[in-house]
Amino acid sequence: MILYPAIDLKDGACVRLLRGDMAAVTVYNEDPAEQARRFAESGFAWLHLVDLNGAVEGKPVNAKAVESIIATTKLPIQLGGGIRNIATIEDWLSRGVERVVLGTAAVRNPTLVKEACNKFPGRVAVSIDSREGLVAVEGWRETSTMRTLDLALDMEQAGVAAIVFTDINRDGAMGGINLEATVDLAFALTTPVIASGGISSIEDIVAVKREEKSGIAGVICGRALYDGRVDPAEVLAIMAAE
Repeated sequence: MILYPAIDLKDGACVRLLRGDMAAVTVYNEDPAEQARRFAESGFAWLHLVDLNGAVEGKPVNAKAVESIIATTKLPIQLGGGIRNIATIEDWLSRGVERVVLGTAAVRNPTLVKEACNKFPGRVAVSIDSREGLVAVEGWRETSTMRTLDLALDMEQAGVAAIVFTDINRDGAMGGINLEATVDLAFALTTPVIASGGISSIEDIVAVKREEKSGIAGVICGRALYDGRVDPAEVLAIMAAE
């Protein structure tokens, strides 16, 4: 199982939001590249980046910060936020991003997901952000009428490499991950699921790790790493255990 440290980008800085609220911001590092270097030195194998402004505006906004991270570390990067067309996907993959993560595009333009998966096999994931069982879009500002499981099954058919599942009500709230919903989704799919939203302690990490056989292939951790509630060495040892 892979632990993905999260670098959420807003106005060029590394931040965390509370339940996706763009006004409820905590800035953790004004230099995202320096934060990426810290995570690399801690021994993490991947980075999870989100362009928060891009998710709202529908186009890349924090490109300079992403480019600085790519230049600073050799870690593979998965990037989401504001990626809504094949040209943007191709551009980021050509610039050194290992995997793009599509969110709103999966709901608004499922044909794009299929096209991207065919053109870039293994390098396209989909983020499903759920609010009470329904998929949220446009940087979490809107809740669609599509059920989380329905979208996940459609994306599996499209051939995505992974599905990042977030319970918005848990994200950044330090209340623990919605493990039951994550396990249920993972059991329903053959596509690997990456758990996200609400990790607050090593105990949460251990609980997710226990469910690895359900199909949970990774977990994203943000605020708990920044606040020191999760120690990198300890969590990496847990991830590596059989």
